[in-house]
Amino acid sequence: MSQPEPNIDELVRSIAEETDTPAETVSKMYADTLADYRHDARVFDYVPLFAAKKVRDQLRNSSNRSKH
Repeated sequence: MSQPEPNIDELVRSIAEETDTPAETVSKMYADTLADYRHDARVFDYVPLFAAKKVRDQLRNSSNRSKH
């Protein structure tokens, strides 16, 4: 049984707000990350979740680095 696809617009908006990053940047990062994960995946159920987590983590880490 596969997981339902997340609402991409809501996901992008949420990550953009959490990380204070423009939605266009988040959208591009998410699309690129999702494509990378899908390319190598054998099971696709959680790929959108993993892609969102990676983008969120990357943006948080880059935000933390710029504050130091």
